[in-house]
Amino acid sequence: MNKKNASTDGFIPRRSGDQLGSLHDKRNKRYALTDMSENRPLHTNGGDITRPIGEPQEGRGLGRSDIDESLNDIDDDKEPIKKLSRRQRRRLAGQVKRPISLARRIVKWLIILIILAALSAGGYMAYKFYNAGNSIFQGSFLDILKNQALKQDSNGRSNFLILGTSEDDKGHDGANLTDSMLVVSIDQTSKNVYMFSVPRDLYVKYGTACTAGYSGKINAYFSCVNDGTTDEAEQDRLTQTQKFVGNIFGMDIQYGVHVNHTVIKEAVDAVGGVDVDIQGSNGDSGVLDRNFDWRCKYTCYLVKYNNGVHHLDGEHALYLSMARGDVAPTYGLGNSNFDREKNQQKILMALKDKAMTTGTLTNLSSVMKLIDTFGANLRTNIQKAEIRTIAQVASEVKTADIFMLSLVGVDNSVVTTGNYAGASVVMPSAGIYDYSEIQSFIKKNITSDPVVKEAAPIEVLNGTGQTGYGQTQADKLTAAGYTVLKVDNAPDGTYDKVEIFQIGTGNAATAAKLSKAYSVTIKTTKPPVLVAGDVKFVIIFGATS
Repeated sequence: MNKKNASTDGFIPRRSGDQLGSLHDKRNKRYALTDMSENRPLHTNGGDITRPIGEPQEGRGLGRSDIDESLNDIDDDKEPIKKLSRRQRRRLAGQVKRPISLARRIVKWLIILIILAALSAGGYMAYKFYNAGNSIFQGSFLDILKNQALKQDSNGRSNFLILGTSEDDKGHDGANLTDSMLVVSIDQTSKNVYMFSVPRDLYVKYGTACTAGYSGKINAYFSCVNDGTTDEAEQDRLTQTQKFVGNIFGMDIQYGVHVNHTVIKEAVDAVGGVDVDIQGSNGDSGVLDRNFDWRCKYTCYLVKYNNGVHHLDGEHALYLSMARGDVAPTYGLGNSNFDREKNQQKILMALKDKAMTTGTLTNLSSVMKLIDTFGANLRTNIQKAEIRTIAQVASEVKTADIFMLSLVGVDNSVVTTGNYAGASVVMPSAGIYDYSEIQSFIKKNITSDPVVKEAAPIEVLNGTGQTGYGQTQADKLTAAGYTVLKVDNAPDGTYDKVEIFQIGTGNAATAAKLSKAYSVTIKTTKPPVLVAGDVKFVIIFGATS
């Protein structure tokens, strides 16, 4: 009879040779357990070290605590929970949505509304600028993204002709006449500007049949070109008038701008008014012109100022730009149209300075008003691709570098007034239709060429015996920028191909350029002829072979 091992409280003692977790009866496959040594960990030393069940640990026997810890994990198939880092805990906490307070919601929606309002205003402004730009400038609207350089003449200057009419003033006689004509010359590199007014009464030959005939005052030429109402007709008028005025003043005028009275009035109001230094002419203490006071039944003064700086709104700026003292009582406008032209230049300068200030450029209302008035009342052949360049140059030119020229200066008056063909007109001081002095005056002032600025008078003498040779050479000198005062025949004698005599000192640039041009040494001895007191150089052309 076999001896059986006793049991205690249902626990069957392990048979000799059996291992923890192994099959008690290996012959009964049905109840066999999978060997757990491959997938059940045994924790020791408080969980710091793990090893498979059944693997002996060197130097240490299996204790009760080892069994208890291992049994705790028998039914847990999950990975042990890892300890989270501080960053992971912060990220996990951030994913938990917290209730948004009422104040935060209000601030949030206010910001959204401000952004939407800004986008709406910007979009509306872009739309307005798009429409105005298409009316004003030439070319594709996308060209506005470009920064194309302005066209230039041979001296590197960009020249604009600004024409003002009163076609927007109902009942105004001669509304299509360009009573305001201004030439503006800009040097993009040197950042300087010269401007001068074209006398509206300057007597000229039109070169074609006009309402006034084949000749008359220059202010009629613009409407003489054509009487069309299309954009093409307007562009043709601008282009033809640019060329016509440019030929008279010896300039290559690349751009034309046409404005009406409304532009001045609304543009000045859009920037909040302008400050203009008003000075009466001929020593008068101020300016008075009652020509416009019928508008208020003579109960007001629309043009009455003491000498000094005055703040003008659009209406008063417009009337000052038109005032020429042609209706009594009047004072301070003794030079008539010439005084009016000076005041027009001052108003434009003040408008430019005010429009380019930060306060105006950042004022949405002012910008919108300027866009509206320009879009409705200004036409030009400036290209959209050139707008950014013009704006940049305008912002960089300093007021001190803007020069206003007068054709009736105290020291150099190149035009005069008089009666011609039964009318009171302006004519060149050199004589009717002789624009040589006017052209020399303009070139001397706006050019960067030192020879032209010196304008040293030259006398040309023909010593070749060939008729007309001296005049031919004089014309070449004039075209090169020299000031030829007189052309004559040289005394009988034998002369070198070119002989140049300098009278007096100075005019170094002219002397150096003449010496280089003709490969001769300038003589300082007396020339073989008596010359006028203002002549600085005598050039004798001799042998031609």
